[in-house]
Amino acid sequence: MAYSKILRRLRSEKTNYRKRKSMLMGKQNFISVNITNENTQVQIMKPIISGDHVMASAHSRFLIKNGWKGSRKSIPAAYLTGYLAGKKAISSGTTNAVLYSGTKKYTQRMAAALKGVIDSGVKVPANSETFPTEDRINGDHLKVKNDISSMKTKIDSEAKAA
Repeated sequence: MAYSKILRRLRSEKTNYRKRKSMLMGKQNFISVNITNENTQVQIMKPIISGDHVMASAHSRFLIKNGWKGSRKSIPAAYLTGYLAGKKAISSGTTNAVLYSGTKKYTQRMAAALKGVIDSGVKVPANSETFPTEDRINGDHLKVKNDISSMKTKIDSEAKAA
């Protein structure tokens, strides 16, 4: 019986090489959404032969600095983090991208982050039926309420200043 070597990132379920190859062959910028136990991180990257180059990045810790109360991994927090990443990408000259989920499932929080990127002005091919409803994006289902529109204006003003 012959030994077949399995790649380390495939073994640890971090990389889906078939998806990654098809995405890299298209030579498009891609969006990576990472939701951990406490935070949400959205990055817009450009594939280069030597490695992926980060064009724009946003972390949900930014929300705390601007008066966010409650979870940083909720649907509204994911939406605002995606919105911030999209604004940073627009200011750096990135206008379109695709979502790369890797081995992760496409969840409502990931969809909310993607909707935030789209609402900021980045063109991303996505089906609008998969996005969360507006009342969930506004956080009406949460105990701790935050004002989403005021956070969006803070993000817009910071993007103009940068």
